[in-house]
Amino acid sequence: MRDTHLNLSAGIASVSVALILVIAKIWAVSLTGSMSIAASLADSVMDLLVASGGLMAIWYASRPPDDDHAFGHTSAEDLAALAQSAFLIVSAGVISVTSVRRLFSPAAPEIASEGVGIGVMVLSIVLTVALVLWQRHVSGKTGSKVVAADSLHYLGDLIPNLGAILALFASTAFGWNQLDSVVALGAAAILVIGAINIGKSAWDALMDRAAPDEIVEMVERMAKTQDGVYAYHDLKTRMAGAKPFINIHIEVNGDQTLREAHAISADLKRRILAEYPIADVIIHKDVAGEAD
Repeated sequence: MRDTHLNLSAGIASVSVALILVIAKIWAVSLTGSMSIAASLADSVMDLLVASGGLMAIWYASRPPDDDHAFGHTSAEDLAALAQSAFLIVSAGVISVTSVRRLFSPAAPEIASEGVGIGVMVLSIVLTVALVLWQRHVSGKTGSKVVAADSLHYLGDLIPNLGAILALFASTAFGWNQLDSVVALGAAAILVIGAINIGKSAWDALMDRAAPDEIVEMVERMAKTQDGVYAYHDLKTRMAGAKPFINIHIEVNGDQTLREAHAISADLKRRILAEYPIADVIIHKDVAGEAD
């Protein structure tokens, strides 16, 4: 229960920070007309969507499966991620087209209230760093992969934020207004790369692709070293959102009691869940040498 509360606190903090930054950057864009801040705004909107999906995933993970959803509800996270990925690519496209037009426009783009824009971006960096530190603390305590992934995503946001500050400073100090469009194009490229990664991960999960290699290798290593297990076969895995589903057949001594055989599989399951607490693990027991 304590881990759930910690994970929920990290999710709520992520949504709150993203919402604050979206509002602040909308205000900054309206005053400055900066495309680099607009690119950062699009990324913050994406952060808000991802953070909201992550918070829902954490909440869903704390709910037991019901009659209509025997395997839980975590695939909703993947459906949301596909929509988020499409939104991000469209946003990056709009920013890129606008930035290229500005870059090749005969008239130099006008950027106003640079000080306000820099202040907003500094606020963005401070809040992002504070959030990442809290998320790292929570993921270290609970082992939540959702919180850890969200932390890495926010860490990547620091690059376009710093770029926006550089562009606004160059506009104020040297009148290099075109640098704003160049930074916006770079930020748009980062957005597209992030969208492709998010979309691919979600698509793979919806198509029941196997879990990441590190999970498969971890399960294989534990099965090989588990006392009482002679061999294993038919290891199958898939992901739904951040939740791994693991199905494995182990071969045990057929002359032992059912209680003894169950104790072996229960111990293996406990070891797997110690590494991936939110995993769904099913272990089948076969007689050694007589497996189908």
